[in-house]
Amino acid sequence: MDWYIGVLKKYVEFNGRARRTEYWMFFLFNFIISILLGFIDGLLGTGFLGLIYALAVFLPSLAVGVRRLHDTGRSGWWVLIGLIPLIGFIVLIYFFVLDSDTGDNEYGPSPK
Repeated sequence: MDWYIGVLKKYVEFNGRARRTEYWMFFLFNFIISILLGFIDGLLGTGFLGLIYALAVFLPSLAVGVRRLHDTGRSGWWVLIGLIPLIGFIVLIYFFVLDSDTGDNEYGPSPK
Protein backbone atom coordinates (compact mmCIF):
# COMPACT_ATOMS: atom_id res chain seq x y z
CA MET A 1 0.00 0.00 0.00
CA ASP A 2 2.95 2.33 0.61
CA TRP A 3 3.88 2.12 -3.07
CA TYR A 4 0.38 3.20 -4.06
CA ILE A 5 0.31 6.12 -1.63
CA GLY A 6 3.84 7.10 -2.67
CA VAL A 7 2.78 7.45 -6.31
CA LEU A 8 -0.26 9.50 -5.31
CA LYS A 9 1.98 11.81 -3.24
CA LYS A 10 4.04 12.42 -6.40
CA TYR A 11 0.78 13.34 -8.16
CA VAL A 12 2.20 15.05 -11.25
CA GLU A 13 5.94 14.55 -10.79
CA PHE A 14 7.21 13.53 -14.21
CA ASN A 15 10.89 13.99 -13.33
CA GLY A 16 13.05 11.27 -11.86
CA ARG A 17 12.87 7.52 -11.98
CA ALA A 18 10.47 4.83 -10.72
CA ARG A 19 11.50 1.28 -9.93
CA ARG A 20 9.68 -1.71 -11.39
CA THR A 21 8.23 -2.46 -7.97
CA GLU A 22 6.79 1.03 -7.62
CA TYR A 23 5.14 0.88 -11.04
CA TRP A 24 3.72 -2.63 -10.78
CA MET A 25 2.50 -2.27 -7.18
CA PHE A 26 0.68 0.92 -8.20
CA PHE A 27 -0.75 -0.95 -11.18
CA LEU A 28 -1.89 -3.85 -8.94
CA PHE A 29 -3.61 -1.64 -6.36
CA ASN A 30 -5.14 0.48 -9.12
CA PHE A 31 -6.49 -2.67 -10.79
CA ILE A 32 -7.95 -4.04 -7.53
CA ILE A 33 -9.60 -0.73 -6.65
CA SER A 34 -11.05 -0.45 -10.17
CA ILE A 35 -12.57 -3.94 -9.93
CA LEU A 36 -14.07 -3.18 -6.52
CA LEU A 37 -15.53 0.11 -7.76
CA GLY A 38 -16.90 -1.65 -10.84
CA PHE A 39 -18.57 -4.20 -8.58
CA ILE A 40 -20.04 -1.45 -6.40
CA ASP A 41 -21.20 0.46 -9.49
CA GLY A 42 -22.89 -2.73 -10.71
CA LEU A 43 -24.70 -3.21 -7.41
CA LEU A 44 -25.84 0.39 -7.29
CA GLY A 45 -26.68 0.55 -10.99
CA THR A 46 -24.44 3.56 -11.52
CA GLY A 47 -21.24 4.11 -13.42
CA PHE A 48 -19.86 7.25 -11.93
CA LEU A 49 -17.67 5.85 -9.12
CA GLY A 50 -15.31 4.13 -11.51
CA LEU A 51 -15.26 7.18 -13.77
CA ILE A 52 -14.42 9.54 -10.91
CA TYR A 53 -11.66 7.21 -9.73
CA ALA A 54 -10.24 6.85 -13.25
CA LEU A 55 -10.12 10.62 -13.64
CA ALA A 56 -8.50 11.03 -10.20
CA VAL A 57 -5.65 8.60 -10.92
CA PHE A 58 -5.10 9.46 -14.60
CA LEU A 59 -2.26 11.94 -13.99
CA PRO A 60 -0.50 9.85 -11.31
CA SER A 61 -0.68 6.82 -13.64
CA LEU A 62 0.80 8.81 -16.48
CA ALA A 63 3.51 10.26 -14.22
CA VAL A 64 4.60 6.88 -12.81
CA GLY A 65 4.68 5.46 -16.34
CA VAL A 66 6.94 8.29 -17.51
CA ARG A 67 9.19 7.85 -14.47
CA ARG A 68 9.34 4.10 -15.19
CA LEU A 69 10.42 4.81 -18.76
CA HIS A 70 13.06 7.18 -17.39
CA ASP A 71 14.33 4.35 -15.18
CA THR A 72 14.96 2.23 -18.28
CA GLY A 73 16.78 5.12 -19.98
CA ARG A 74 13.97 6.15 -22.31
CA SER A 75 12.25 9.47 -22.79
CA GLY A 76 8.80 9.91 -21.29
CA TRP A 77 7.49 10.62 -24.77
CA TRP A 78 7.61 6.87 -25.39
CA VAL A 79 4.36 6.66 -23.44
CA LEU A 80 2.62 8.01 -26.56
CA ILE A 81 3.39 4.77 -28.38
CA GLY A 82 0.54 3.34 -26.29
CA LEU A 83 -1.85 5.21 -28.60
CA ILE A 84 -1.05 2.71 -31.35
CA PRO A 85 -3.54 -0.15 -30.92
CA LEU A 86 -2.10 -3.47 -29.70
CA ILE A 87 1.50 -2.93 -30.90
CA GLY A 88 1.96 0.17 -28.74
CA PHE A 89 0.56 -1.66 -25.72
CA ILE A 90 2.96 -4.58 -26.23
CA VAL A 91 5.96 -2.26 -26.62
CA LEU A 92 5.06 -0.35 -23.44
CA ILE A 93 4.62 -3.56 -21.45
CA TYR A 94 8.05 -4.67 -22.66
CA PHE A 95 9.61 -1.38 -21.55
CA PHE A 96 7.86 -1.51 -18.17
CA VAL A 97 9.14 -5.01 -17.36
CA LEU A 98 12.76 -4.23 -18.26
CA ASP A 99 15.26 -3.93 -15.43
CA SER A 100 16.49 -0.49 -14.40
CA ASP A 101 19.59 1.11 -15.85
CA THR A 102 22.43 0.48 -13.45
CA GLY A 103 23.80 3.60 -11.83
CA ASP A 104 22.84 7.12 -12.74
CA ASN A 105 21.38 8.08 -16.09
CA GLU A 106 20.28 11.39 -17.60
CA TYR A 107 17.04 11.28 -15.58
CA GLY A 108 18.64 11.00 -12.16
CA PRO A 109 20.23 8.58 -9.72
CA SER A 110 19.15 4.97 -9.53
CA PRO A 111 16.25 4.50 -7.10
CA LYS A 112 17.58 1.07 -6.08
